[in-house]
Amino acid sequence: MITSLRGVMGRVMTPIARALLKIGVTADAVTITGTIGVVVAALTLLPSGHLFWGAAAIGLFALSDALDGTMARLSGRSGPWGAFLDSTLDRVADGAIFSGIAAYFLLQQEGTLATAGAASAAACIVFGFTVSYARARAEGLGFQAAVGIAERSERLVIALVVTGIVGIGVPVISLVVVLALIAVASIITVGQRMATVRKQAAAAAAEAA
Repeated sequence: MITSLRGVMGRVMTPIARALLKIGVTADAVTITGTIGVVVAALTLLPSGHLFWGAAAIGLFALSDALDGTMARLSGRSGPWGAFLDSTLDRVADGAIFSGIAAYFLLQQEGTLATAGAASAAACIVFGFTVSYARARAEGLGFQAAVGIAERSERLVIALVVTGIVGIGVPVISLVVVLALIAVASIITVGQRMATVRKQAAAAAAEAA
């Protein structure tokens, strides 16, 4: 579903991208500005308990992830640097979001709920980063590992939607459960990517023998 929405987002973003390019704004500037916005919103609004507005602000700034790619394509400047910058700042944004959620639990909740929520958010950071690293490392070795049940976009959308609805009254325990499920899905995705690369490595070794 999220993959299909990317095409729609691309069409929506195209006129905005053209307008920004016309006034001299670059794709890199949009990438950096969007990341700064996500980090500030995640580390100020979420820990202070403003979950709905925090999730809404993060979602708004996260749209830059679609906008900068469209701008790079339209300007003919898509390339390794843009991809590197985008991927690197994505990790910064991801860390800030889940750190903000963890801080919310530690600062705004008490007892077992606080501990479970913060631990689940921390697990999302660790295993989410491992999912991304597994793919990057595989591609660096010449393999493909774009598989798994928990891609970055799915993890973030689910986490932000539930964070937002908790901010308008849904029980906080639902966020703990969702974070734990995201962490488990990330672990499974790491396993899927490892298995995929192992098969490719074995096939490459057999061909070389």
